Amino acid sequence: MGAGVVIAFGVRLLLVLLFLPFSALDKILNFNGAVAQARQAAPSQVLATLLILGGLSIEIFMSAAILIGVADRLAALVLAAYCVATAILWKQFWRPGDFWSNPGGQARTLFWDFWKNLALAGGFLLLTFGATAQSTSAFLAAPFSSTHPYAAASTAP
Repeated sequence: MGAGVVIAFGVRLLLVLLFLPFSALDKILNFNGAVAQARQAAPSQVLATLLILGGLSIEIFMSAAILIGVADRLAALVLAAYCVATAILWKQFWRPGDFWSNPGGQARTLFWDFWKNLALAGGFLLLTFGATAQSTSAFLAAPFSSTHPYAAASTAP
């Protein structure tokens, strides 16, 4: 296994490590607490439970797809959307009303968590679309394709 493969895997692992294993494991081990947190945005217990099960599925399956490189672009797009949705639903820094009045207040913590979620979404979008117009076109032409992150580099001159 070459250094390029190790680095590619390591970068992808860092990108999904928050979700797999940590957030997914937290949802599994503290399922009732996760559902209680989801109730902040969901009007019913059933919907909150479905949100947690959906989030758990996204965290496990999309993270695994990114790690193994199967439909990894689409998986990264789903995780980007997931990060934006969780930022909007659960990191509402504008709600506590203490942003300016309390430097150690809840709003400031939520503010930074909100932007971290969006920054993470940006990392997933970079994996989805690449860094060039050409790579964006490639995704749009074949959204279920893989980037083949562990393929050997071409040695052609």
